[in-house]
Amino acid sequence: MIPIDKIKQLAKTFHPDIVSCRRHLHMHPELSFKEIETQKFVEQKLREYGINNFKRMANTGVVALIEGKNPASKVVALRADMDALPIQETNNTSYVSKNDGVMHACGHDVHTSSLLGVARILNSVQEDFEGTVKFIFQPGEEKLPGGASMMIKEGVLSNPAPQAVIGQHVMPQIKAGKIGFRKGLYMASTDEIYVKVKGKGGHGAMPHLTVDPVMITAQILVALQQIVSRTAKPSMPSVLSFGKVIANGATNVIPDEVYLEGTFRTLNEEWRDEAHHKMKKMAEGIAESMNGSCEFTIVRGYPFLINDEVLTDRIRSYAGEYVGEENIEDLEIWMAAEDFAFYSQQASACFYRLGVRNEEKGIVSSVHTSTFDADESALETGMGLMAWMTLRELQS
Repeated sequence: MIPIDKIKQLAKTFHPDIVSCRRHLHMHPELSFKEIETQKFVEQKLREYGINNFKRMANTGVVALIEGKNPASKVVALRADMDALPIQETNNTSYVSKNDGVMHACGHDVHTSSLLGVARILNSVQEDFEGTVKFIFQPGEEKLPGGASMMIKEGVLSNPAPQAVIGQHVMPQIKAGKIGFRKGLYMASTDEIYVKVKGKGGHGAMPHLTVDPVMITAQILVALQQIVSRTAKPSMPSVLSFGKVIANGATNVIPDEVYLEGTFRTLNEEWRDEAHHKMKKMAEGIAESMNGSCEFTIVRGYPFLINDEVLTDRIRSYAGEYVGEENIEDLEIWMAAEDFAFYSQQASACFYRLGVRNEEKGIVSSVHTSTFDADESALETGMGLMAWMTLRELQS
């Protein structure tokens, strides 16, 4: 087995280069499924590291292989997402985004550069381990249908098929140097809800001559919350939220229709399907009972993310070896969604959290905000840890 100190030394040696990679990616973010220059950069760095066994997938994705001795003995896949968000960055750093209105506000620049670091480490010890490592540089995590689903359809989990898929994601609530794990159910499924409530508009002073879609919508919004509070089992986490309501009337104008957008999230596929049916039936029934109508559309998104319990126990133990048990934290169920869930539905998977918080440097902002940043010391931890996990899992 390759000594852990050697992996730590390689991570330290390669850290400045990977920081440079991260800053380049942060300065040149690209939106989901438009990661053209990001793809070229990843390919350039792989070649620079002497890794030439790679190909493009899902249009803007990259999949690379590093084969050790006896490559068919075991295959481990590692995943990093590459896309950015439509957010205008307000940080004042030397590596602030140069692309107007686009920002790496969810740490995907950290994920991609860290995985490049893992590739460089493992390629440098290629002769000293057995098995194959598959590197998945994935587009479009932030946008349906999710780059993971596209890559799976194109065969990323075959030829060769991995026995384990591992992913890491930044978490600004955890200090840099620490790692978070949860086995079993971890993240929620996510569905987009689009609703159009139709009535008959008119003068606000003569509501008796209208079919008021605003009042119908109010009834629907309140009633739908019963799906979560009175229909779901209390032990089953569920979230139903509406963040967009447009009633384009005026102080004295009742509009003809009201438009809603929302999200539904849960952790059980059977309940998910049942809730879809109940929401649609309830909304349409309320509208009809008030002489209006309702178009209720649900766009099915990512499934729930489940961490294989046996694999996650092993990965956590490897992390304890690398960063120390005192730097391992337990995570709670999180109702956000991640398209890594597609991998977890198809293979044994482990998705864990990389701490990037540094209060002394003022790096405390949440993901998906204009001031998000990451303590770059986490890159050394992230790439070294993932390389060590991979080697240990190949050995298992």
